[in-house]
Amino acid sequence: MDANILLLAGILSFFSLQAQPSAKTIYDFKVIDLEGKAFDLNQLRGKKVMIVNTASECGFTPQYKELQELYMKYKDKNFVLIGFPANNFGGQEPGTSTEIRAFCTKNYGVTFPMMSKVSVKGDDMAPIYKWLQNKSENGVEDGTVKWNFHKFLIDEHGKWVKSIGSKTKPESEEIINWIEGKN
Repeated sequence: MDANILLLAGILSFFSLQAQPSAKTIYDFKVIDLEGKAFDLNQLRGKKVMIVNTASECGFTPQYKELQELYMKYKDKNFVLIGFPANNFGGQEPGTSTEIRAFCTKNYGVTFPMMSKVSVKGDDMAPIYKWLQNKSENGVEDGTVKWNFHKFLIDEHGKWVKSIGSKTKPESEEIINWIEGKN
C-alpha cells in the first residue's frame, strides 16, 4: 500500500511539473541587426551576455568607449555584448541604422553586435525588452529601464541574472566580477 501511494505521489508530481510553463530564455528571441539581417540569439548558447540600450546623443554616450573595451577584453572568453539603440528617452537616438552604425564606428570603434533601433518601453516595446523587464516573462525579476545605457546580464544558459542602471559604468567591479565568475 505504501509503495502505491509513493508511486501515485511521484506520478502526480511529475505531471504537475510538466504542466507549469517554463520561463523563456534569451535563446527564444530573434532580432534584427543594424545591417537589417536576422540575428538569432540562440547562437549565443554558452556565453554570458550583456544587453545595453544605447543612444548617440546622451550624457552616457561616452560609455560606448568602455563597452567596446569590455567587449574586446572578454569577447574570446565566452562573453558577448549587444547594443540595442533606442529613442525612448529624450529623443536621444534619432538616427537611422546607417547613421547609428557610422556614429558608433567613427567615434568609438564599436565592433560588438549592434541591433536595429527598438523601443524599450511603452506599447511598442520590443519583445526582448518585455522579457528583460518582466518577471512574468523571464522568471526571475522585474528590471525597469529608466534611461539609456541600462544593462542586463544574462548567464551562459540564457537565463536573466541582473538589471544594472545607467550610472554603473561597463567596467565596474560588479560587471567585471560577474563576467569573470567572481560573484
